[in-house]
Amino acid sequence: MAKPHPSVPWGPFRPKAFAGEVVPFTVTAFREGHDSIGVLVRLTAPDGDVSLHRLRALGDGFDRWSTEVALVQEGTWTFRFESFADDFATWQHAADLKIAAGVDEQLMREMGALLFERAGSQKGRAKAERARLVRAAASLRDAAVDRNGALAVVRDPELAAVMHARPLASLYTVGEQHELLVERERAGSGAWYEFFPRSEGAEVLASGQIRSGTFQTAIRRLPAVADMGFDVLYLPPIHPIGRVNRKGRNNTLDPQPGDPGSPWAIGSDEGGHDTVHPDLGTLEDFRAFVTAARDAGIEVALDFALQAAPDHPWVREHPEWFTTLPDGSIAYAENPPKKYQDIYPINFDNDPEGIRAEALRVVRHWIDQGVKIFRVDNPHTKPLQFWEWLIATVNAEHPDVVFLAEAFTRPAALQSLASVGFQQSYTYFTWRNTKAELEEFLLSLARETADFLRPNLFVNTPDILTEYLQFGGRPAYRIRAAIAATAAPTYGVYAGYELYENVARPGSEENIDNEKYEYKVRDWDGAVERGDSLAPFLGRLNDIRRAHPALGQLRNLRVHWSDDDAVLVYSKHLDGDLSPNGKSDTIIVVVNTDPHSVRETMVHLDTTVWGVPAGDAYEVEDLLSGARWTWADHNFVRLDAFTEPVHILHVKETR
Repeated sequence: MAKPHPSVPWGPFRPKAFAGEVVPFTVTAFREGHDSIGVLVRLTAPDGDVSLHRLRALGDGFDRWSTEVALVQEGTWTFRFESFADDFATWQHAADLKIAAGVDEQLMREMGALLFERAGSQKGRAKAERARLVRAAASLRDAAVDRNGALAVVRDPELAAVMHARPLASLYTVGEQHELLVERERAGSGAWYEFFPRSEGAEVLASGQIRSGTFQTAIRRLPAVADMGFDVLYLPPIHPIGRVNRKGRNNTLDPQPGDPGSPWAIGSDEGGHDTVHPDLGTLEDFRAFVTAARDAGIEVALDFALQAAPDHPWVREHPEWFTTLPDGSIAYAENPPKKYQDIYPINFDNDPEGIRAEALRVVRHWIDQGVKIFRVDNPHTKPLQFWEWLIATVNAEHPDVVFLAEAFTRPAALQSLASVGFQQSYTYFTWRNTKAELEEFLLSLARETADFLRPNLFVNTPDILTEYLQFGGRPAYRIRAAIAATAAPTYGVYAGYELYENVARPGSEENIDNEKYEYKVRDWDGAVERGDSLAPFLGRLNDIRRAHPALGQLRNLRVHWSDDDAVLVYSKHLDGDLSPNGKSDTIIVVVNTDPHSVRETMVHLDTTVWGVPAGDAYEVEDLLSGARWTWADHNFVRLDAFTEPVHILHVKETR
């Protein structure tokens, strides 16, 4: 046996899943000759419960075997693959051929009778099963039973099911034991919303300057976030903001009076990473905000950015934590051509133990305030060993704490961060916009990296306003949200998306008047009343996600075909025996990825994925429009980007 999955392709790292995730267990197994084998996976749950699951041959010509198991219990599971010579399956295959051909007929009948007797003597067999096996053996030995009668025994599917459930095994082989970490559901499934608390409740004064919103005023925004169906609220850094080299509007170097600066320029005389910005309120106010969010069904995620403004207390107290240049100045952060003169990156070389201790202290501090999710800023600019240590240390104390890696970086670095412990990862989703790009990208998330990397498909961020959104108009916003919400169990939206904010700062992918450097006073209610808000659409997407467990899975995405190079088609299916509600669930997504056009085309579906024979008809309901159609494996669609760019279809029933 070889190539076991789930696995991590490099390093001594454990694969992972989240509670309720359906995990495929796959292995390569074969033996010499033509005799049949069987393959099992033995699972040991964190509470010690042991279960055996029979794998099926994939029939791909590569001797791959697989089964799917829904893992519910959180903690460390162990699994190992076991294989054996399947004596019944070997006989059944040979007997079907030989008896039908009249070759060694009596010998094959007697061999089968002996197998059924052996199976009937197995301990624990139910009385009805034992009687059935005895009758089968007698039929094979009965001279009055002709060749067709003997073949009926060989081909009896119910008898084969009895033998499959408790196989006659010989030449047993046991593989190595592996570990699989199952984390809480929120580690792999959720709808995220990001807002700046300083903008929520901000007021324009008579002077023209803006008074900051507070945690207390931001509480007023929570019902709207909950009504849209989001269950995680991510806050950018809430700490004091440096005054030295503070950035002005649109990332300028000349801040004007009242410019609040970037929240990622953390630290001033008022405190550092363990302090709340005084404009937002007190630590008690923050705890009240977390409680109010929890009462609304929302969990708060907090930014964790290991960096400092020039006037952060760390710079005075621990200058060795930063890089000093030959001219005596401290190096500020750069991501050419971007420059961040208001931020000093941490240098881990001089005092790694001191930095570790401080980072752990800060994380523990916010956990004590009720935070269990951290969005980590630029983790790829810090040592992998540091994150491996920090996440393992925190999760040993608090297994329910989740870390999201904001790492828009090279694939090896992004995947390595996921391997060493990050529960979620930002991805390249925002830059995958064409049908071809999305097919390749989504399949890679579902198949190639799903054992260790959980994608969070944010549609936009304060730093990312792609050309697709800049020039795609309102259809682009609907298209991207629909794909993100249905293609992966976790996705995210940054505030302003529902208002179609799409004007970029010249020469960049950032919004003009970027909220990183100023307050944003938005007319949320007025936009909804005027019909100018995407909020109802986002709410409907999240309603669909909650109602359909197939969308809560990552690994079940299957790409189908269309005759149009802009029409993307994929499905998500969940069998009833793996579903939390015991019911099968199938969703088909058909989306026009060109926000400027009307597309008419044929889509071609492999309906066997959800158990419908090729050519058979079935009913679908569009969960966005309510329309119902009778579909088969080849169907005509018309998708108008300006009115109806996407179908989210629920397979209702088969005929």
